[in-house]
Amino acid sequence: MNDCEFCEHLDIEVKVLRIWVEQRWLMPQEADAGWLFEDADLARARLIQDLTGPMGVNDNGVDVAMQLLDQVHSLRGRLAVLMNAIRSQEPAVQKLILSSAEED
Repeated sequence: MNDCEFCEHLDIEVKVLRIWVEQRWLMPQEADAGWLFEDADLARARLIQDLTGPMGVNDNGVDVAMQLLDQVHSLRGRLAVLMNAIRSQEPAVQKLILSSAEED
């Protein structure tokens, strides 16, 4: 969706959207006609609205929250790759890896 549609979904002004992009809370794809947003961007924006609105989180707090969210997302991706690598091993190797991980 383009920036106008995005703002309509969220009921925000374009200037608010620009601030969020400048803060790098949102990182839309750039196209000839402007920014393009995906459903994941909409979910992030709704979280930003919750943080800055009802929760009363300031800009520094939103920065921290969004960075942590990005880290969790990255870690989940890495964990999925690791789990797939473990699953591709022989059953005996899988058991060894998993039992070793349980000891910690």
